[in-house]
Formats: sequence, structure tokens, C-alpha cells
Amino acid sequence: MINLISEKYKQNGHFFFKPSDRLAEVCNAPKDSSGIYVIYALEKGKVTLIYIGISGRKGPDGNILHRKDGLRGRFLTGKQFGDLRQKTWPAKMSLENIEALDIYWFVTHGNSNSDFPRDIEVDLFQKHLALFGRLPRWNREV
Repeated sequence: MINLISEKYKQNGHFFFKPSDRLAEVCNAPKDSSGIYVIYALEKGKVTLIYIGISGRKGPDGNILHRKDGLRGRFLTGKQFGDLRQKTWPAKMSLENIEALDIYWFVTHGNSNSDFPRDIEVDLFQKHLALFGRLPRWNREV
């Protein structure tokens, strides 16, 4: 999946998150941009795509509505599995025997691009469905 978006979106990065990490310390996503992120699980010697997410959306006037704290805030103050990711990710990782998360982020609507994150997310979901017949496992649980 990364190859599909990394060539177009040059403002990007990634970080690892282990259950013992503080998310605020390892997260290197920007505060002032919108985009998409994909999360891979490192488990039992395998790498598996488990989640596709976005930050930012299209407003009623057709312009981008950036989250006030951008992609970074989506990780640090956004919720998943009923609470803040800093709390739920380590528990979920332990439950699923995930050693670490490998998180890639891409600015799709910022200085040099103006693509809406949801459009890219939908395209990636369709590609994943075509290949595997299902959404990534953490997307199915939402």
C-alpha cells in the first residue's frame, strides 16, 4: 500500500510504536497538515497491514477542514477502541501478540498537494478489498 502513495506524496514519514513507548515521544507526524496514515503490525516475524486512517476532511464549502493539531493530533488525542490510542494500542498489541506498530504517514493536503484524505482512504480500502476480500483488521473493528 505504501508504494501506491509514497511516490506522489513527498512530505511523509514513519515511526515505530512499541507497547512500552510513549506515543508523544515517538510520533513524528506534523501538527499543521492533513493526510493519510497506514499502520503495519510486526508480529511473529511477519508484517501485516492492520489499519488505514486519515486526518482532515472536506468541509461543506468544498475546502479542507484541517484538524487543529493535524496528523500528529490524530495519533496523540484521537481515539480508537473506545479511548486514547496511547492507552488502547498497548493493550490491543498485547492481546494480539504484536511486537510493534510501524506507522507511515503522508501529507495529502498541505504545502504541495491538495488531495482530500478521504478520497485516498476510499481508494486504498477498495484496493485492499480487491486483494484480500476484507478491510484491514483494525478497520473492521471500528
